[in-house]
Amino acid sequence: MQPRLSVVIPAKNEGQAIGPVVARICELYPEAEILVIDDGSTDDTAEISVKAGARVISHPYSMGNGAAIKHGARAAEGDVIVFMDGDGQHDPADIPRLLEQLDNGFAMAVGARQRGSQASIFRGLANGLYNLLASYMTGHRIEDLTSGFRAVHSDKFREFLSLLPNGFSYPTTSTMAFFRAGYPVAYVPITADKRVGKSHIRILQDGVRFLIIIFRVGTLYSPLKLFVPVAACLFLLATGWYGYTFTSQGRFTNMSALLYTGSVSVFLMGLISEQITALMYKDSKQ
Repeated sequence: MQPRLSVVIPAKNEGQAIGPVVARICELYPEAEILVIDDGSTDDTAEISVKAGARVISHPYSMGNGAAIKHGARAAEGDVIVFMDGDGQHDPADIPRLLEQLDNGFAMAVGARQRGSQASIFRGLANGLYNLLASYMTGHRIEDLTSGFRAVHSDKFREFLSLLPNGFSYPTTSTMAFFRAGYPVAYVPITADKRVGKSHIRILQDGVRFLIIIFRVGTLYSPLKLFVPVAACLFLLATGWYGYTFTSQGRFTNMSALLYTGSVSVFLMGLISEQITALMYKDSKQ
């Protein structure tokens, strides 16, 4: 029996692009359930989506991309859910390639944007940094940590809804959660088109958010892999400074004591974070 497919599209003021996206999905998968989560749009996103053939769930105000994803995941009736953007970047023709990976035994298939698909040099560099860090944390090669185009078994995705943030970093969190739980993740190369309309990403305001994502990656998967190198660096600095002051002044300074104390504190914080992370995943699966 072929599993039922649901396509969840979070959308905020995407009236210029959402119609063709929904229409194309209807053409490719006439039996699929198409859910557009209207996240407090002030334009005609909801009306256009309904006319194109989608079922629309509207938020009374903007609650965030992640909140829309969670709402859609709870409302979806399909055994398999495809998440994609409503701004025209993702090609519905790539959906079969994602679903093929699920048929091959993967729990999640992610559309990995290839070189030239990034909206700007800044975002390309930031995403490259995320991918490197996440690959180090998980021990697996991660080709696109922040891609919002992915297919997943609905029951497995719902295990981690409580971990997902309401903001833009749901792809990061869900990817790390699947790796942490031991679910296999596949990457399918795609080419993302230039979005239609104005992006909701703001470089200056989201710069801090990008840094938070980096730390979130670490604490979501294995905090010790993030805390131990920091603790080791502080320990080496403390030892180096102590060696210098002892040979030059014959004494142990307050700076050495501070660095040693910081090293031990960071290491202990890592241990505590590791235990908290384990409890988070245990609770989410229950």
